[in-house]
Amino acid sequence: MKLALAADHAGVELKQKIIKRVEAAGHKALDMGTNTTESVDYPAYAVEVAQAVSAGSADRGVLVCGTGLGMCITANKISGIRAVGPCTLEQAEMSRRHNDANILCLGQRSLDEELALAILDVWLETPFEGGRHSRRLGLISDLEKNWPAQR
Repeated sequence: MKLALAADHAGVELKQKIIKRVEAAGHKALDMGTNTTESVDYPAYAVEVAQAVSAGSADRGVLVCGTGLGMCITANKISGIRAVGPCTLEQAEMSRRHNDANILCLGQRSLDEELALAILDVWLETPFEGGRHSRRLGLISDLEKNWPAQR
């Protein structure tokens, strides 16, 4: 699997550990920055990863900032993106199994490193179930295409 990864200044350390973990698992990591703790604006990095996933140049993406929240909000503005910021292993599993989440957002300041990496592992390994969940994702996709709804 090809993964696009990015972080802002508050997530650089965890992003580097995630890249090592992803590559050790046999996946390809596309590092889209930043690689410094000098302050940067996270939306630029979130958009770059989200566009790569939306366009199909990456299968999935991982974003890291202080909390994961800003990255998640930004990534979800791009059509076709289903970014999530799970705090538990169960949330990570269900985000893939039922929601086919294609971007994982993590907070370096919010999650213990061990938990963050465990969430990553579950998220990478869990397949999408399809079935009734595909129909539901279709409804979400329709919202993207038809918003605002015509009255």
